[in-house]
Amino acid sequence: MTSDPQRPVWTLVWADEFDGDAVDRSKWDFDLGNGFFDYRNHVWVPGWGNEELQYYTADPENVVVADSCVHIRAVRAPMHGCGYTSARLKTKKRDGTVLFAKRYGRVEIRARVPWGKGLWPALWMLPVDDRYGGWAASGEIDLMEIAGERPHEVLNSIHFGSSAPHRSLITTTYALPDERLVSDWHTYAVEWEPGEIRFFVDAVQTCSYRHWWSCSQVADGQGVQAASEADLNPWPAPFDQPFYLLMNVAVGGNFPGLPDAQTRFPAELVVDYVRAYDKVGGYGEPTPRGPGVMPWEPDHVSERHN
Repeated sequence: MTSDPQRPVWTLVWADEFDGDAVDRSKWDFDLGNGFFDYRNHVWVPGWGNEELQYYTADPENVVVADSCVHIRAVRAPMHGCGYTSARLKTKKRDGTVLFAKRYGRVEIRARVPWGKGLWPALWMLPVDDRYGGWAASGEIDLMEIAGERPHEVLNSIHFGSSAPHRSLITTTYALPDERLVSDWHTYAVEWEPGEIRFFVDAVQTCSYRHWWSCSQVADGQGVQAASEADLNPWPAPFDQPFYLLMNVAVGGNFPGLPDAQTRFPAELVVDYVRAYDKVGGYGEPTPRGPGVMPWEPDHVSERHN
């Protein structure tokens, strides 16, 4: 991957180059609908927990493979009480079968990303199992997402901490150089090793995270704030378990707000390839957790989630 002697060397272990004429169902499944059932609290959660406006489908109007790319399209169209349709692809089937997941390694995606008020495209990763508890005690890794009205900026994030509402988030905002936009072709990558997660945009390292935590304690069905080291799961939890991949275009919601008259539809996320790598020589022991006293909350924690 690189000739820099200070950086790891990686070997390809999984990829989708989208060279066929349809989504490869041995590699990808689809989320469907406008929400999910929360089995912990026995309630239906509409809008995917974010008050999102789209209804996810697997229809050709919303996802198609052409010209060696997969095209994920958010469309202004009514369906089952929602004003928009879109698609969300993932490497874990709805019945729980895992098609592909990675514990440590490098994941790389080349994509053109739509932008506009109220659009929320993302390339991201979730844990195969909620080993440490509900979101975000078991973690989330965001290779790329944008606030739709800011097309010059890429967000790289990790979510961790306790289950909602006491979760934590670290986000780095990377400004694309030379007045480039997310709708241009860019390569987004994460390099994940025990105790460190590094993000890249077009081979530029945007950030490196070495401090996070996970707390599994709950009260009345909700996560509680960690008060001491004794409340935490062993380091480097939650980022010590397999994660699967997701790609989607959401519309509206708590983070990007509502689309406006200038938002263009269809809004199309075009992905050229997805590739996953293992580190040559394997992975060592976790690096020490960074400075901080528990509970540790960076100044730029927000209420955003995906």
